[in-house]
Amino acid sequence: MFEMAVVRLIFAIVLTVTAYYFQPFGLPKLLSAVYGVIASAAIIVFEARLRKVSLKRLIGAAIGSTLGFCAATMISSMLAKTSIEPSTLSFLQISLFLLMGYVGLVSGANKGDLLNLAALGGLFGGDPPAKRSYKILDTSVIIDGRVADICETGFVDGILVIPQFVLRELQQVADSADSMKRNRGRRGLDILQRIQKMAGLTVQIVETDYPNIREVDLKLIELAKEIDGKIVTNDFNLNKVAQLQGVEVLNINELANSLKPVVLPGEVMKVFILKEGKEYNQGVAYLDDGTMVVVDNARKMIGKTIDTSVTSVLQTTAGKMIFGRYEDRSHGRVEGVNQPASQPANQP
Repeated sequence: MFEMAVVRLIFAIVLTVTAYYFQPFGLPKLLSAVYGVIASAAIIVFEARLRKVSLKRLIGAAIGSTLGFCAATMISSMLAKTSIEPSTLSFLQISLFLLMGYVGLVSGANKGDLLNLAALGGLFGGDPPAKRSYKILDTSVIIDGRVADICETGFVDGILVIPQFVLRELQQVADSADSMKRNRGRRGLDILQRIQKMAGLTVQIVETDYPNIREVDLKLIELAKEIDGKIVTNDFNLNKVAQLQGVEVLNINELANSLKPVVLPGEVMKVFILKEGKEYNQGVAYLDDGTMVVVDNARKMIGKTIDTSVTSVLQTTAGKMIFGRYEDRSHGRVEGVNQPASQPANQP
């Protein structure tokens, strides 16, 4: 913005000095400089207004004014062959050029919005249309429900695609005789309704089906290939098969694991020992995000909150596991080490 103001100031100074030096129309130098300032101000205002006009309107105005001048030229050549008085003829020709140029300019600018710049190609082809991003939801991730929370945060862009065959599978789960499966299916339907009501999120239900393919997972992969979309899932097997076939996958479990807090060996954590571990004298705790913490020497601390020192962190495909060790320093006693009994003060 500052650079443009400097350019305009230089232009105004140059035009004013030029008018002062050449004295157009035989005007005095001072009056010529005044006219130079007025002319430069008018040009700068016109340029500033012109910057706000769209490219379509500019092209339309240029085409319209050109056609107007061409029509005025043809009419002027016809008038020149008549017996009109020269002074009147000159006035008519100038007026005709101004009229046709003005009408063509205004009409072209108003109709410029109808132009299709992409069809012109080359310099006026404009930017290529933005590629649509499709995210295809599978049954497992809908039932899981965490995808709705991710959508609410605004981290999911593009169009959420829900295939009709996924809806049919979800409906079958909701109508199952097994109460647990029935509840899971109904939860999935509720999650879909919640996603559809979110503002600023586009949900598209597609009827595309593949009768020759029976497995829903393989249908999802074929649909992703057809529309060049990404599959959103938490199914480990679908994740691997899709990647083998070159289809991009967004795994909710991988996202959750990447967002878990980072702990390093030697750090001290405060955990609540919930149950006994598989190995001798172990206790098991869980962090708020569901991460399992296995604590040595914590079997006797079940039901209590303790401080544990992290010894190692194990990352698995199912998630992250933290191993720690509990040391009881209360009363000068270390867990697992028996202290000698105190003896009477007056022992002989």
